[in-house]
Amino acid sequence: VQLVESGGGLVQAGGSLRLSCAASISRNIFSILAMGWYRQAPGKQRELVAAVFRDGSTKHAVSVKGRFTISRDNAKSTVYLQMNSLTPYDTGVYYCNAGSDGGSYSYIAGAYWGQGTQVIVSS
Repeated sequence: VQLVESGGGLVQAGGSLRLSCAASISRNIFSILAMGWYRQAPGKQRELVAAVFRDGSTKHAVSVKGRFTISRDNAKSTVYLQMNSLTPYDTGVYYCNAGSDGGSYSYIAGAYWGQGTQVIVSS
């Protein structure tokens, strides 16, 4: 499975970006996966930002709730992350992951990661 992220860049605080992650798998297989977006800020551990499950249910980290929205398009085997009201704290490398539901919509990261896309938010 290959995951290819795109959409990162440099944006001013308060701005928006939309990240995309295209998976090189059939729509049938993609549709049963849970998908997640992680980010890693400089000097920090990678953290889960948002996840979307096979039934379309989503979960977002507290730090991004109300600003970021994860979604999926099974027909395109693609997952998105709409990021609004960006702050410098959102700066980091954003990674896409293909995972699973550990039960009660708890996201479990899988072995497949994208190469990451850089997001820089200037103040």
